[in-house]
Amino acid sequence: MKKVSSIQQLITFLTELRETMLQKEKDHQEILDQVHSSYRESARNLLHYLTLRTMDLRPIQEKLSTLGISSLGHSERYAFANLSNSLYHLHLLAGTPKKELEEMGLSFYSGFPRSRRRLKKHTNQLFGPEKWKDHTRIMVTLPSEASTNYELVEALIAQGVEIVRINCSHDDQETWAKMIWNIHKAERTLAASCLIYMDLPGPKLRTGPIKKGKKKKRKGIELTQGDVLYLMREAVKGRPAKKDKPACISTTLPEIFDHLKAGEAIWFDDGKIGGIVEAVDAEKALIRIHHVPLQGGLLRASKGINLPDTALNLPSLTQKDRETLPFIARHAHMVGYSFVQSVEDVKALQESLRELNKTDLGIILKIETKKSFRHLPSLLLQAMQNPKVGVMIARGDLAVELGWERIAEVQEQIAWLCEAAHIPYIWATQILENLVKTGQATRAEITDAAMAVRAECAMLNKGPYILEAVKTLQDLDQRMDAHHFKKMASLRPLQVAVRFWVEN
Repeated sequence: MKKVSSIQQLITFLTELRETMLQKEKDHQEILDQVHSSYRESARNLLHYLTLRTMDLRPIQEKLSTLGISSLGHSERYAFANLSNSLYHLHLLAGTPKKELEEMGLSFYSGFPRSRRRLKKHTNQLFGPEKWKDHTRIMVTLPSEASTNYELVEALIAQGVEIVRINCSHDDQETWAKMIWNIHKAERTLAASCLIYMDLPGPKLRTGPIKKGKKKKRKGIELTQGDVLYLMREAVKGRPAKKDKPACISTTLPEIFDHLKAGEAIWFDDGKIGGIVEAVDAEKALIRIHHVPLQGGLLRASKGINLPDTALNLPSLTQKDRETLPFIARHAHMVGYSFVQSVEDVKALQESLRELNKTDLGIILKIETKKSFRHLPSLLLQAMQNPKVGVMIARGDLAVELGWERIAEVQEQIAWLCEAAHIPYIWATQILENLVKTGQATRAEITDAAMAVRAECAMLNKGPYILEAVKTLQDLDQRMDAHHFKKMASLRPLQVAVRFWVEN
């Protein structure tokens, strides 16, 4: 980017950028025509914002601020209007007559209040009416006991929980139905409303079963750094290492062997145990363990497996999902789309909902893989063909996929893109986790929770101190709401924006 120092150079640069925005919009009119009418302006703004974020705007930011003109760093929801307003004020500083500005089609745009109303409208459509201005909805994951413990469900809703989550990776339809009965009973008793969010299981990759040992000790496979572990294609029971044989374990998705390659990383149990694939054949993959916790690594059954380097190309909508979806469509207000990765995945869910005559069911795109983050703009534009859309920033799997050092940066970028699309997002995974489990919050998680209440919804996981965690999050929300709305950025180029225009 050329050095921009004078007002005239700023005018030239922003004029060219504004024209590029309009041209990109024109080039992608077909996409805009396909989105739901309530998202038409939102999709247009997303394209404008993606165009804006292909540039390094840090020098521009500084120059605009020096001149006393609003910078571009808080324009996610109204990118074109904010840029046009900056250009309008620059022309006034340069002495351009207002008549000439009118001839150029430049005037002052009131984009900020309209964009804020648009985001609020979409949020209320998906998450229900707000209890107080700009507050963050609280979602709580129900444990299995919620099917038999009515008092727990009533206590959560009485505390102010507005959305409950049923994870369909666990339990069965009979158990879910009992949970839902308790939810509706509590609503009637308390004269309150509570929305139901249900997750599709998706193609969750997990470890297989493990043989019972003869000795009385923790059931699992003890692993240390440098150990060899065989990942088996056949559904055999895992076992610890023997004198002449390395440890082995199977997986719930043997299809991965068609895609797995030597040199690729593999992580188990939310990143607690890590290794590198050294060799793959028709029967097994040889994994060299390079990362275990200090206290030792115990690999158990039914623990998640992440393959951040592997292009799996597995359909996100599994056969089990298709069997579960009719139940969700009958009982839930929102469906969480687990491990969605491509536009084709979104289309598959939309088609299934059309067949069930439930296109009004809220769709929550769970961003939990490297591929879903890379394709997020396209996923949003496709999902916006439905009237109710949201995003979950699933920080657990996402951190393992992208690396812990990148999760803070990436979760911010996802939030910016959602804001540009006027789509509400859910901040999820490990919010106040220590408080939920032990009754005592850490300083770090209080800071994290303060970040969470910038989202339209924050998700808490189950635990014995869940009511205390809900109250803490509510208090933080009301305190932080007085200090800020969303955030401001310095606007270096976003690779996710650059990639979108390269691919489209």
